[in-house]
Amino acid sequence: MTRPVPADPTALHPMPGQPRVVQLKPLVTSPLIEVGEFSYYDDPVDPTAFETRNVLYHYGPEKLVIGRFCALGEGTRFVMNGANHRMDGPSTFPFPVMGGSWAEHFDLISGLPGRGDTVVGNDVWFGYQSLVMPGVRIGHGAIIASGAVVVDDVPDYGIVGGNPAKLIRRRHSDADIARFLAVAWWDWPLQHLTDHIRTVMSGGIDDLEEAAAELA
Repeated sequence: MTRPVPADPTALHPMPGQPRVVQLKPLVTSPLIEVGEFSYYDDPVDPTAFETRNVLYHYGPEKLVIGRFCALGEGTRFVMNGANHRMDGPSTFPFPVMGGSWAEHFDLISGLPGRGDTVVGNDVWFGYQSLVMPGVRIGHGAIIASGAVVVDDVPDYGIVGGNPAKLIRRRHSDADIARFLAVAWWDWPLQHLTDHIRTVMSGGIDDLEEAAAELA
């Protein structure tokens, strides 16, 4: 029997007739952005402009790291540490960026403290117009509700929403989350994953562990 053929992780537009959907790994060019296979962005205007329209104030050196199999809804944006302003003096205005002799004081805005890299785990779903602030870490299997403003870390399999985003609930019990993380289906060989797509999408943790055991 012929085994099912895996999807192509290098296809920029994976859905025929749907140019609004792009896989991010073959799209991004910035060395400051790392994206795992099959993570995609959906936007009817210009999804190929993701690096400039959706990753904001990204002057480095902090990175944006997105895992595999993440779904980014229209308008998902990441604010990076370059957006920071001084808050310890009388004014927050970044005078040196205006040029002229003011540029001589660039040391006043360079090297501002940040929260480090922004890191997104695997299998994370971002709702419409969600916003992630600098240095946030989002766990595997999390769901970010539409319009959420994520200012703090999100636990594995957590569902968050609101402004600022708060934990609504966990998708599974702590015991089952530990089992899901141990299985780590997102790291399976592509053919094995292809053989078990229905299990990954609609099976239980017992089914997933049984499929994982085939790799032993």
